Amino acid sequence: MKPEEIREKDKDIHAFLEVFDEPKTYGEGPLSGKTIAIKDNFLFEGHKASAGSKILENFTAPYDSTVVKKLKEAGATIVGRTNMDEFAMGSSTENSAYGVTRNPHDLERVPGGSSGGSAAALAAGLCDMSLGSDTGGSIRQPAAFCGVVGLKPTYGRVSRNGLIALASSLDQIGPFTKTVTDAEILYNVIKGEDPLDSTTINDETYPVQKKFDKTIGVPREFVEKEGVSEEVRKNLDEAIEKFESLGYNVVDIKLETLAYALAAYYIIMPAEASSNLARFDGVKYGLHKDGENSIDDYFKTRGEGFGRETRRRVILGTYVLSSGYYDAYYGQALDAKRAITEELRRAFRSVDLILTPTTPTPAFKFGEKSSPLEMYLADIFTVHANISGCPAISIPSGKVGNLPLGIELTADLGREDNLFTAGKDFMGE
Repeated sequence: MKPEEIREKDKDIHAFLEVFDEPKTYGEGPLSGKTIAIKDNFLFEGHKASAGSKILENFTAPYDSTVVKKLKEAGATIVGRTNMDEFAMGSSTENSAYGVTRNPHDLERVPGGSSGGSAAALAAGLCDMSLGSDTGGSIRQPAAFCGVVGLKPTYGRVSRNGLIALASSLDQIGPFTKTVTDAEILYNVIKGEDPLDSTTINDETYPVQKKFDKTIGVPREFVEKEGVSEEVRKNLDEAIEKFESLGYNVVDIKLETLAYALAAYYIIMPAEASSNLARFDGVKYGLHKDGENSIDDYFKTRGEGFGRETRRRVILGTYVLSSGYYDAYYGQALDAKRAITEELRRAFRSVDLILTPTTPTPAFKFGEKSSPLEMYLADIFTVHANISGCPAISIPSGKVGNLPLGIELTADLGREDNLFTAGKDFMGE
């Protein structure tokens, strides 16, 4: 599809912030002939990277992120940068400084977030694949809302070098694709150790705990407590029946710590975000606003450059890290993170995968979530994977009317192979 055709089809959706005039193919490889869109927080040398924020409106990337280098080496054609919630803070792509992205299945509804632009671009047929970043569900949730496949790899499997950070211990880059097979292909291109990212790992980092024998655990008690819509509940039951018809053994499991995952996430993430975003001070790069003195410059730049949700999370993060509150909030959140990780790893000694809905509801309408807390609850089934570092995938599993639904499979650390096997079985690939 030519750039002008993408722009014309994207007018109502606004999945792209920029469609490149002359997209190039840099080599030959497993992605030859594939067009790929990248989220606006990936550095691509010579192109803008604003992270959906006014504070980086005119920032041009001075070098390629590692994943962009790997896309080039694999023969991909990068067609543009996609819209996102500012600094990846959001679950609906309503927080972009450059306007909302609409769900291709229903223009009155959100595409999910924060990687909503990447999911919508793929669902609308504007590219063959796309990449996003996932801090608490930002790939899997929009994948479910838009009816595509979305993968969050094991923490450290994909380099974050050149990714504009939200929360460094939670962020992970991953693919959006139409099929699980394509997700596996794109994942194999972008994964790998990177000397420029000391947190990257290899295939041998996590020893295999259990041989794959088609056992799926469902934390039914947790799912039924969390306000799941009737349509989503029914869809999960249908997915269970389908897996059983494919020869999988589906069993109920109890995961008591999952109840604390969302609270822990919304302490750890803002804390890390407040630290990461301190660099945007109007001095080194990005937006600068003149005040009466240097401190006033700083206040004006950040006040005008950051959107409402970003300011909210920076303030929250600064609070939980402050003297007198660090142990009460941040310290306890880290304790919860360890407990969640340990309980999940114990569960994976007896089951290969954990199955839940990806989201509690189908895609919601713009403005429907009237409070931040309501919006945060959209991440209830996805944050555990980021807290623990485990890989997870969202797979299309049906529709309510014209609105897609997704199921989520979570695997043990380093066991993306289990996700791909079960996902391909479920989708008949």
